[in-house]
Amino acid sequence: MIKQDAAGSRTFPVQNIVVDLAITGGGLSGVCAAITAARQGLKVVLAQDRSVLGGNASSEVRLWILGATSHMGNNNRWAREGGVVDEILVENTYRNPEGNPVIFDMILLDKVSQEPNITLLLNTAVYQVEKKDAETISALRAWCSQNQTEYLLKAPLFLDASGDGVVGFLAGAAFRMGAEKKEEFGELFAPSEEYGELLGHSLYFYSKDTGRPVTFTPPAFALDDITKVPRFRSFNAREYGCKLWWIEYGGRLDTVHDTETIKWELWKVVYGVWNHIKNSGEFPEAENLTLEWVGMIPGRRESRRFEGDYMMIQQDIVEQREHADAVAFGGWSIDLHPADGVFSEKPGCNQWHSKGIYQIPYRTLYSRNIRNLFLGGRSISASHVAYGSTRVMATSAHVTQAAAMAAVICKEQDILPADIIAREQTRALQQRLLQTGQYIPGLRYSAPGDLAASANITASSELVFRAFPGEPILKPLDISVAQMVPLPAGKVPVMAFHAEAASATTLDIELRISGKSGNHTPDVTLARQAVSLQPGRNCLQLDFNAEMPAASYAFVTFFRNADVQLHYTGKRVTGLLSVFNTINKAVSNYGKQTPPEDIGMDAFEFWCPQRRPEGHNLDFKVNDGLALFAAANVANGIERPVDQPNAWVADWNDPAPVLTLSWDTPKEISSIELFFDTDYDHPMESVLMTHPETVMPFCVRNYRVKDDAGNVIAEKEGNYQAFQRIVPDTPVRTTKLHIEADHPSAGVPAAICAVRCY
Repeated sequence: MIKQDAAGSRTFPVQNIVVDLAITGGGLSGVCAAITAARQGLKVVLAQDRSVLGGNASSEVRLWILGATSHMGNNNRWAREGGVVDEILVENTYRNPEGNPVIFDMILLDKVSQEPNITLLLNTAVYQVEKKDAETISALRAWCSQNQTEYLLKAPLFLDASGDGVVGFLAGAAFRMGAEKKEEFGELFAPSEEYGELLGHSLYFYSKDTGRPVTFTPPAFALDDITKVPRFRSFNAREYGCKLWWIEYGGRLDTVHDTETIKWELWKVVYGVWNHIKNSGEFPEAENLTLEWVGMIPGRRESRRFEGDYMMIQQDIVEQREHADAVAFGGWSIDLHPADGVFSEKPGCNQWHSKGIYQIPYRTLYSRNIRNLFLGGRSISASHVAYGSTRVMATSAHVTQAAAMAAVICKEQDILPADIIAREQTRALQQRLLQTGQYIPGLRYSAPGDLAASANITASSELVFRAFPGEPILKPLDISVAQMVPLPAGKVPVMAFHAEAASATTLDIELRISGKSGNHTPDVTLARQAVSLQPGRNCLQLDFNAEMPAASYAFVTFFRNADVQLHYTGKRVTGLLSVFNTINKAVSNYGKQTPPEDIGMDAFEFWCPQRRPEGHNLDFKVNDGLALFAAANVANGIERPVDQPNAWVADWNDPAPVLTLSWDTPKEISSIELFFDTDYDHPMESVLMTHPETVMPFCVRNYRVKDDAGNVIAEKEGNYQAFQRIVPDTPVRTTKLHIEADHPSAGVPAAICAVRCY
C-alpha cells in the first residue's frame, strides 16, 4: 500500500540512461540504425514517441515501404536496399505476405527486442536538449506519459531519426524548410511558388465487407461537397489504404506545428469521401462495406531538412554523380507534389526517374554545426528537389544504417562524425557496411582478414548456360519484351530463340545495352534485325555481329507483334531476367519518360520485369555457352547481380551441389558469412499488397558447412534470409570448407552469392 500525506508539490521520477548512441525516432530508419549499431557492440537507447515502431510503415499510418525498386516500375534492377532494412523486408514477406500492418508492427518489435544492447523507450518524446557547448549535445530529456517518468539520455553521440528533426531543431542545427530557387543549385526541376514549397501529409482508411448491408451516418465535420476535391471521380469502393496516397494536404502550412490542423482537414476529406462512396448511390458495390479503420495520425512527407557538409541536389540523382564517401544509394523518382494536395487541380504527383540508382555520400548524414549529431531518416542534407527522391522509407533506412555504422567507428576511434572524413576513415566505414550486405554502387567488399579471398574456390559443378531444360511455354508478343543476358566483353555470341507465327510477318529485333556501367536502362542500340517469319514455328539464329564494349547485360529485344508467340520457360536462374516495355501508372511509368526540355530530366524507355508467377525468361540457347556462374564469383566482393550475375550457380543436373574453399595450410576460422539470393529485384512492399511467395525462389533453403574431415560445422533447414553468419562454439582449424547447398527447387538451381571467412 502507498499512502502519502498532502504535499505542496511533487515531481515525477527521473531515470538516467547512459549509452554509446542515443537515437530519437523509432520509425523504420531509427529501428534499422539501432539494430545496426547494437549488433556492432554499441549500447543504444531508442526513444520513440508512439506506442509502436515503424513510423509511416506502422499500423498507425500504413504506408508501404519502398525505395529504389519503385514497385518494379523503373529500370533499377536488383536494387532493393541491403543490410538490416532488407532483412526486415525479407522477414515480413516470409511471415506476412498478406501485408497485415499489425503483423508488421510485431515483426519490428520482435527484431528490436532480440537485441540486448538496445534500450527501447516507447511512448517517449524528446522535448529538451542539453548541451556541453554551442556545438556539442550532452544529453536529451524525454517524457513518457504512460509511466509518468522522465528520462535523461546521456551519450557521446546522437542520431536524429525523428523525421521532423526534433533533436536537431532543439540543438540549433542548421536546417531548411521549403523549396530552394532554381538559381541556388541550378536545379531545373525546382518548383515555382505557385506549385508549392512543401509536400503535404496523407491519411488513409481501410474498408471491409461485412457480408450484409451497412449504413453510414457521417460526422458533422465531414466534407459535405465532394466536388471540392478535383479528383473526386477517381474515388471508388475498391481502393483503400496507401493506394489513396493522394489524399494529401498541408503543403502551404507549417508541416510541423500545423500538423493537428492538417490532420483535421484530412479527416474531413476521408469521412467526406466515405460518405460519398456509401450514400451517393453511385457505388452499389459498397452496400456491404464498412469503414474498418481510419488513421489517427497523418503520414508526414516533408518538414525540416538539415544541413550537412554536403547537400544532395537534383544533378546528383539525374547524372548519378560519384562520391568518394558514398555509403548508400537511392533510386526512387524525383517525386514532388502540388502544395494544395487533394484540393489541387494539378496531378497528385510529378515523378521523374533517373536512368539508374545513385550514390548518397556520408557527408549528408551529420550536422555541419552540431559536432556529435548524426542525421537520419528523411531529414538528411538534401535540397527540396533531391529530397523528392531520398525521402522514401527504404532509402531513408538505408542511409540511417550508414550513420549508425559511422557511430560505431566514432566510438571505437574516439572521434566525431566529421572526423570520419578528416581522419580518412571513409574506406573503413564503407567496408564495414559492405560486410553487412549494405550495397554501395561501384564498391566491392575487400578485407585483409577475409580468408575466402586467398582460398582456391572450386565446386562440384558450375553452370555453363547453353539452354533452359524442359518444355517451352508459348506467350503472345502483345508487349515488347527483352531478355537480359549477361555477356563478357568482346564478340556477342550467336543466340537462338523460337517464335510461332500465325501468318507470314516480320519481327523487329534489337540488341541493346546500357550506356552507363551498372545501369539497366537499354538506351544504346548495338544492332538491329528485321527477321522474316513464316507461318508456324521459326528458329531464330540471331548473329548480331556486334561487340560488347565491356562485360554487362545485353538486352535482346523483341518488339510487339500481334501475329507472333515467343517461347518462354518456367525455369529461373540467379542473374537471368526478362523485362517488358510496360506501363505502371503507380510510378508515372507510361512506357517511355518524355520530360519537358527545361526540367533537367532524361528521356528514355522503361523496361521492367513482371511480378511472379509471371515474368518468365525467354527460352533461348547459346551454343558456345555462357561461363559466367563460376565458383570464384563468391569472393569477388559483390553479392548481387549488377553488370554480371556475381554468383556461383550449380549445374541443373548436379545431384548434390558443393562449393569448396581450400588452403595449402590449415586456417583457423572463427566465423563464416554466407550470402544467398533473395531476389533483390522484388520490392517486397510491407503492407497492403500480397506477395506471390513467402520465400524467394532463388534462395537456398537447406545447407550444410563441413570441414576437411567431413565434420558438420553448421547446418540449416528452411532458410529464407540472404545473410547467414555462422559462429562455431570454438574456432575451426581446417584446410577446407565444404558448403553443401541443396537446389531450392526443380526449377531453380542452387546459387551462392558470397562467402567470407575470418
